[in-house]
Amino acid sequence: MKTWLTWLKFAWQNTLRNRRRSLVTAAIAALGSAAILLASGFALYTYESLAEATARDSGHLVLGTPAHFSRDEDIPLQHGLSQVDRLRATLLADERVRHVLPRVAFTGLISNGDKSTVMLAAGIDPDSEFAVKGPFLTLTAGTLLTANAARPQAMLGADLARSLKARPGDGLTLLASTTEGAMNAMDVTVAGVFTTGVPEVDKRMVYTSVDTAQRLLVTDKVSSLGVFLDRMDATDSTRQRLAAQFPELSVHSWEQEAVFYQAVRNLYNRIFGALGIIIAVIVVFVVANAMAMAIIERTREIGALRALGTLPRQVLLMLGLEGALLGSLGAAVGALLALAASLLLYVFPVDMPPPPGRTTGYPLYVTIDPTLYALTMLAMIALTLMASLAVARKTVHLPVVDALAHT
Repeated sequence: MKTWLTWLKFAWQNTLRNRRRSLVTAAIAALGSAAILLASGFALYTYESLAEATARDSGHLVLGTPAHFSRDEDIPLQHGLSQVDRLRATLLADERVRHVLPRVAFTGLISNGDKSTVMLAAGIDPDSEFAVKGPFLTLTAGTLLTANAARPQAMLGADLARSLKARPGDGLTLLASTTEGAMNAMDVTVAGVFTTGVPEVDKRMVYTSVDTAQRLLVTDKVSSLGVFLDRMDATDSTRQRLAAQFPELSVHSWEQEAVFYQAVRNLYNRIFGALGIIIAVIVVFVVANAMAMAIIERTREIGALRALGTLPRQVLLMLGLEGALLGSLGAAVGALLALAASLLLYVFPVDMPPPPGRTTGYPLYVTIDPTLYALTMLAMIALTLMASLAVARKTVHLPVVDALAHT
C-alpha cells in the first residue's frame, strides 16, 4: 500500500510540472464526461417519459382476442371481446392490477347536417379514463365526458371541431356500420373540444362513452381492455401470469403496442452511441498527445530511472497513473458540471421545440442516474489510463544508453 501511495505521489508531482498541458488534458476529459452524462441523461429521461406516456395511453397491458392484434376487421368489433364485466372482475382480483379500462375503437362519419367528414372514434369509460390516465389531452373548450348524461355526448379534436364549426352544446350526428354490417346513426351533443398536440389526431379524433359506442354499433363487445398495474416493472411478470390465466386471449405489453417508442429509442441509441465514440476518440487523442509530449521531454529522466534500477513496469505504472489522475480529475469535474446543469434545468425549465408531427414542445430535463455517473467516470479513467500506457510503452522499453543520450 505504501509503495502505491509513493508512486501515486510521484505521478501527481509529475502532472504539476507542466500545469497548462495537464489543465488542458483534464479539461477535455471533463467536457467529454459532462457531454456524455448530459446526453445520456436526456436519452434516459426521454425513454422514461415515452414509456410512461405509452403505458398511460394503452395500459401497461392490453387484453384482446388473438385476431384483434393480427387481423383487420371487415365489420366493427368483428374480433372484439365479450363478457367484459366478468373479465374485468377477474382481472381486478389480481394483486398487481389497479384499473381495467374498456375501449371501443371504430371509424365512421360525423356530420353537422351540412358537412360530413371521416372520424376515428373511441368509446371510453368517462368515470375512469381521465382519472386513471391523467392529462393525456388538453381541453380547449367545454367539459370532459360525463357518465349517465341525459343525451349521448362526444368530445372532438380541435381541428375536427373547427372543420365542422362545432362548439360545446352543439348537436352532431355519428354514422357507422353496426356489427351486422348495416348503417346506423346517433345524435350526440358536443361536450368539449380538445387538442393532443398531434395535428393528424386532432383532425379526426372523437371520444364518446363505451355505452354510446355500443349503442351506435349495436353490440355489447369492446375492442380491448387496458390493464393498469401498480408498478411499471411488474409488466412482464403480470403479462406471463395473465397469459396463463387466459389462454384463449392475447396479452400484449405496452412495449408491443409502442411502435413510436421503439423507433425513438433506436434512433437515440444510434445518435448517442456515435456521440460517445466521437468523444472517446477525442479524449484518447488529446491524452495521447499530451502524454507523448511529456514523455519525450522526460526521456533522459526515464533513462536515469532505469539506470538506477527502476524496472520498466514500474516506470510504466508511474506514467499510467499520471494519465489516470488527469482522467480522474476531469471525470470528477465533468460529473459536477453535468450534475449542476441537470439541476438547473429543473429550477429553470427549458422548452424544447415540437418534434415532427406535433404542435407542442416538451420540457428539457436530464435524468440524474448514479449508476450512469459511476460508469461514465470509470470509463473516462480507463480511457486516459490506456492512452497513457499505449504512448509510454515504447519509450519505457528503450535501451538505457539510448534514453540517456536522447536530446
